[in-house]
Amino acid sequence: MQSPSIQNNRLKKSHTVFWSVLSVLLIGTAIYIWLNIQYLTDWVNYQVYDPPETIVEINEDSGMTEAGTFAFYTAQPTLDGTRTFNAKCDRKEQNTAILGCYADNKIYIFYVDEEKLNGIHEVTAVHEMLHVVYHRMSSADKERINELLEVEAEKLETNKEFADRMDFYARTEPGERYNELHSIIATEVSDISQALEEHYAKYFDRQVILDLYKSYKNEFQKLEKRAEDLKKQVDTLSANIEKAKKKYAEDIKDLDRDINSFNSRANNGEFDSQAQFDAERVALINRTEKLKADRSKINSMVTKYNKLIKQHNDLITESNALYQSIDSSLAPAPSI
Repeated sequence: MQSPSIQNNRLKKSHTVFWSVLSVLLIGTAIYIWLNIQYLTDWVNYQVYDPPETIVEINEDSGMTEAGTFAFYTAQPTLDGTRTFNAKCDRKEQNTAILGCYADNKIYIFYVDEEKLNGIHEVTAVHEMLHVVYHRMSSADKERINELLEVEAEKLETNKEFADRMDFYARTEPGERYNELHSIIATEVSDISQALEEHYAKYFDRQVILDLYKSYKNEFQKLEKRAEDLKKQVDTLSANIEKAKKKYAEDIKDLDRDINSFNSRANNGEFDSQAQFDAERVALINRTEKLKADRSKINSMVTKYNKLIKQHNDLITESNALYQSIDSSLAPAPSI
């Protein structure tokens, strides 16, 4: 039989080992949590998020992968067409439409109720989802991706729309150049490097998004092209009308002078023969008829000009309505 002191020593040793193991486990767990706090937070947010049907449809129609969906849902996205959206997404510059934002670790998408712009929600969703992805990339991964993004940006230097957009981000979001490039190039630029294609393929189907982007972008471009064409027609016709009116006024002046001269000569008996009189009278009548035809032609040109002006104004109205549909500042107040 063992003595009590030996048993007590064994118990103390067992307790020491237990607490040592527990301490190691607790320290290890703490280190793991500290190193993976972002993922664990994302995982919890993903688990507790119950996406509404509209968000589920956006996710499915955008071609997001499991990794993309995880990044999207962990930011608990909302689709909002009221002024509440403006409280979350600061416009920063009044003339710039904001379709979405990633703020306070959440994604906000502006609801656009315009059938011609179908796909704009999906493109915006992927754009914002990629901000989530970029924020969670390691420094080494960001450095590698940034180099690839810079190569693509250099190809777009002559694109004024792209340059203006990047200037806007430089003014309103200093330091976020690569973060924005990461989303813009992914969703709007067709021809990119294979390395970037492979990177984006982890999160979504790029061809789906590019097709949607081109589809609604084309609606704006068609209106702009038609407006430009009408403007050229209006300008050309306006110049022709002014030229024709000037010539008509000169011809009228010449005809009045010649008619007065004809009448004066006739009254003074200065014609040598009836034939001369008749010939000059017919010539004046023909000139009068021609001027009547010229006047009618000018009136037709003015009528056409007015129709073109109306078409152009109607087109501008249509274009303005399309732009207003993506202007969150015009959103109605939230209902009570």
